[in-house]
Formats: sequence, structure tokens, C-alpha cells
Amino acid sequence: MPENIKPFLDRFAPLNTSLYQKDFLLTWEQSTDNLHATLLVAEALEELYRANISTRVFHGGIAVSNFRDQSTRTRFSFASAASLLGLPLQELDEGKSQIAHGETVRETANMISFVAEAIGIRDDIFLGEGHKYMVEVSNAVEEGYKEGVLPQRPAVINLQCDLDHPTQSMADLLHLQKTFGSLENLKGKKIAMTWANSPSYGKPLSVPQAIITLMTRFGMNVVLAHPEGYDLVPETLQSAAKHAKQSGGSFEHVHSMEDAFKNADIVYPKSWAPFRVMQERTKILRAKENDKLAALEKDALANNARFKSWECTEKLMSATKNGKALYMHCLPADITGISCKEGEVAASVFEKQRIATYREASHKPFIIAAMILLTRFPNAGEILAGLASRKAPRRGL
Repeated sequence: MPENIKPFLDRFAPLNTSLYQKDFLLTWEQSTDNLHATLLVAEALEELYRANISTRVFHGGIAVSNFRDQSTRTRFSFASAASLLGLPLQELDEGKSQIAHGETVRETANMISFVAEAIGIRDDIFLGEGHKYMVEVSNAVEEGYKEGVLPQRPAVINLQCDLDHPTQSMADLLHLQKTFGSLENLKGKKIAMTWANSPSYGKPLSVPQAIITLMTRFGMNVVLAHPEGYDLVPETLQSAAKHAKQSGGSFEHVHSMEDAFKNADIVYPKSWAPFRVMQERTKILRAKENDKLAALEKDALANNARFKSWECTEKLMSATKNGKALYMHCLPADITGISCKEGEVAASVFEKQRIATYREASHKPFIIAAMILLTRFPNAGEILAGLASRKAPRRGL
């Protein structure tokens, strides 16, 4: 067994995990042990991959993805995770399926799951609907499994919904752990999750919600900053405050980007739509009144334009801890003068931190693979030990 794998297995052994035959939907529904286990398994898989050791644990079955919104990083990360574990990928295109003819969620979920081991879903367009849809799929496959229709119970993996983006935030947490040396070292670190200007009006709320609800669980001092009116879903604010109290960290809510950046160890400037706008957008889309979308977009962009000063600049970065805060972003960032005229981050700031953001993104395939492994096997530690001992090459003879 490669020596660099043993420390992960030693730390994994005492954890009391409860993910087997379950789903990974919201991080705040997961125990601390489940979160630690996900990080450890992701690290181990990444080490095995870099050591050219195969991590294929399935010899049949498929992974199904259903992207109800556009995606690059998460789409390819899910495909990569499936391949890492030995699962061929089948994408569900709702427009080319019987869903377009009125097939129910309950029926579709079972029809795609006869040999499925994991179902990855991205549904972040409708506020109040994405997480609800994933729960409906989960209930359907649970019923199919208990009734003997499905020989296995596929895991539903949240690839982003209206409330949370767990694959992103967990990849971000692993990035922070590696950057600062350990999860323990994150305690007391200040992370500024701030709104930033964008030429787009309808970006989901799930990334900032994911960050404030997860990082507060690890003793971090989390500051959420946004202009008046750019509120998040109330229950996520409540969760963040509760987690901060339990972990010994803190959660502060301000309306100044400057205040949030001051002495911050980490900054995460990211645009999102106001809660009110997303509610209105959901109503319009649900009613199929697409003619009203243009007016909503015009008003929302006009409101965004009032806050163009909310940009991650060199001046703001100089106010962070020793002027050297870690910049984070889920990507793609709206880069001023590069991808847009006026955006979230100055080109000079982004260029300095660009490679770090690529490293941040690189953990996502392994996080997703870890979620699948933990939900599909009761003995993930033994599985990893077997892979490490067998040393089957990932490529070559």
C-alpha cells in the first residue's frame, strides 16, 4: 500500500458515517463525520489517481446525470467522477425523453434506475423547486428499491439546487484545508463571502448559501456582505448562525464590501440575484409568461448597475490580512475588461490568483466520486485499502 494513502485510512477508521444507501443533498443535513469522511475519501482518491492507481470499484451499472441548467465544471466533474469509479455516464435530456410528454418524476426516476448506481441532478433555476425535485427523485428510487423493482438503491447527488451547492462548497473546503494545512487551522480564519457586480442578473443564490452554511461548521469567522435587497433564503442565514455558535466561529451579516474584506484571510466575491428577483423569475417561468422576463431582466440589471463599485480590486485586496488573502471563486468569474466591461473582479487580481482557482476547481471530481463511493458502499475504508494494495495501473499494463 502506498504510504501516502495510509494516513487517510487511519483518520477515516474511527468516523461514524451514515451515508450508505442515502443521498447527498444538503450539507447541513449531513453529520460532521459524514463531511470529514467525504473529504478524506476525496483526498485518498486524488492521491491514488496521481499515483496512477485505478480507482474503479464498479464492474457494471451506470451513472445518470440530469442538468436542468447550463454547466461546464460540474457537468465534466460528474462525468469524471463516474469514470474514476468505473461507471459509464448516461445524460438524461428531458427534451428528448418522455418527460416532455408528461411522464411523472416518480416514473422517470425508476425507469432510468434499473442499473443506475448514482443520479446527479442540477436544478437551480426555480427558487423553491430544485431541492424539492431532488427529494421527489430520492423518494421514488427509495420506493422502487424497497418494492424490489430496483435491485440496488441509486444515490441522488445534488450537483446544485436552489438552496445548496454541496459539491462546490465541499471542493472549496478541501481547497482551504490544503491551503492552510488542516481543518483545525481554519478555526478563527475570516472568510468574506461577498456579492459582486455582474452583467448577468439571474445567478443562483446557492453558492453563497453553500459557503456560509458549511464554513461556519468548522469554526471560521464568516462574513456575508451584499447591498441592501440582495438577501439570501432566510433558512440558510439561520443555519449559518446556528453552526457558528456550535463550532465556536462567528457569522456576521454586513452591507459593505470594504468591511467584509478588512483583515480577511479568504475572500469569495461572487454575484447572485436578489431573493425577490428569483422569486419573481420563478413565478414568471412557472406561468410560462416569458414575455415578462425581458422587463424583469432590465430592472434587475439596472439595480445591479447601482453597485458597480462592488468589485474585487487591488485596493480592496490590500485591506485583507497582510494584503495576501486567498481569492476564491466557483468560476467562471466575470473579469473586468476580459469577460465583461465591468464585473466581479479586476483582471490584475484574477490573474494573480487564477492558478489557485484552478486548483480549487480540480478537487470537485474527487469530491463527487467520494460522495458516490460513500453512499454506495458500507465499507468505503476497506474499498480504498483494497485499491491501494492492489495497485492496478490506471493507465498502462
